[in-house]
Amino acid sequence: MSRQIGQRHSHASLLRDVSTSAVPPSRSRLDAIVVPAARPASALQNIIELSAALSVPLVVLCSRQTSGEQVRERVEECFGARALIVDVPSDYQLPEQSYATAHPTFLKASADRSSDLSTKRNIGLLLARLRGWHKILFVDDDISHLRPYDVGRLTSVLDRNPVASMITRRFPDNSVVCHARRLAGFDQDIFVSGAVLGVQVQHPELSFFPDVYNEDWFFFARQAADRHLPKVGEVRQLDYLPFYDPQRAAREEFGDLLAEGLYALFESTPGWHFDDQLKLAASRSYWRDFQQIRLEMIQETLDKLAPAHHPHVRSAEKSLIEATSQASAIDAELCVDYLEAWQQDERRWQKRLVNLSPASSDRYALAELGLPGGIACGYGAEAVVR
Repeated sequence: MSRQIGQRHSHASLLRDVSTSAVPPSRSRLDAIVVPAARPASALQNIIELSAALSVPLVVLCSRQTSGEQVRERVEECFGARALIVDVPSDYQLPEQSYATAHPTFLKASADRSSDLSTKRNIGLLLARLRGWHKILFVDDDISHLRPYDVGRLTSVLDRNPVASMITRRFPDNSVVCHARRLAGFDQDIFVSGAVLGVQVQHPELSFFPDVYNEDWFFFARQAADRHLPKVGEVRQLDYLPFYDPQRAAREEFGDLLAEGLYALFESTPGWHFDDQLKLAASRSYWRDFQQIRLEMIQETLDKLAPAHHPHVRSAEKSLIEATSQASAIDAELCVDYLEAWQQDERRWQKRLVNLSPASSDRYALAELGLPGGIACGYGAEAVVR
């Protein structure tokens, strides 16, 4: 059976497109827009203005190039905007939360990938639970053309769904390998992602974001497997050069192989229960076959790129060579081990959610998370949260 499961150019069959369908008014408001910010504060201007138009507070989780003080200045200059701004230290780890998926063996399989995106999204989930919120919207700091109307529809969809997302078609939100497929002339679709992701945070099966590429696909895997993952329109993200750093493909490969293999299995087993699909995925033979299929797909892309005349062809080839090297070094047993670790982490995560005690203020919630306070600013804000 596994030899019949290859990497798909589209996973649209796992989505439920509600972009144009009638959606009743929401029964409750959006509690916060959570931004895992890493770019300069200027990148957040559109999101700040959107939050003001919606009268929805921002939670800005800052690291890398994002200055909390500069974000504060922009929030205070935007009439009606308000925000909780939190600096996330570079060495921050969630207290009382160890992850089996963070084992050094998995980190090596991801070519020592370094990202705090999953950590900041998990902070957003825990903060929301501590504060008793019901609906939050994650928005990445490179997103634009997100309209109040779209957010309203997404908020309404969350009345009946644990998650709802949007597609970033311009600039296409794909892995390096998928960008190379498109460059070579192959069909290549785009899936929903965490770039714009609404979450019903009180849902009993609320998942977490593992620290691996395609962390969002793991977060909403259960909904995708049930073919009940709502797509609520499209947005845009900033352009970037996917082939600028060939090592980017290597850092993505482990997560891309796992997610593509898992979602290909979902598409091939309609009507199956999620737990039964995971049992099928817990097979070394499945991952040996899928790894071989993926390597053949990458080679096919290289062959098609070779005679092409395009300024990015040579860079794309270097990226695919790095992806091939990384994929070849991934053992099938490691894939099985990762899926087992992912499910172990999810059980621990959900147990922790059940044991969380409500926090009466942002200050106490941040203290519970071991974060060094934050800045409450903008319309109606009273003081620095310390």
